[in-house]
Amino acid sequence: QVQLVESGGGLVQAGGSLRLSCAASGNIFSINTMGWYRQAPGKQRELVAAITSGGSTNYAYSVKGRFTISRDNAKNTVYLQMNSLKPEDTAVYYCNYLVGPYNYWGQGTQVTVSS
Repeated sequence: QVQLVESGGGLVQAGGSLRLSCAASGNIFSINTMGWYRQAPGKQRELVAAITSGGSTNYAYSVKGRFTISRDNAKNTVYLQMNSLKPEDTAVYYCNYLVGPYNYWGQGTQVTVSS
């Protein structure tokens, strides 16, 4: 089992910044992928960004150039720096941990961007 604890969500004005953190604990494998997904009301959950334990990254087109994903393998923690936030970024953001067939989710953190 893997537990994911997220922090850093909140309310911010358009153009502002937030930083999300997600700490993983439990049965951690050294080779894994961690990422962030989001789900807005009435919409499907979508990938925002992901990063492998080797540092390879993948971003949704809508956040490229504004969001940066990073990780600290020693702390089993992944971060999402979100800049130039837009109202359409408003959603619940979920941390994800993936290794082989095993897929774990955090409880979610609300990000609200006001116009």
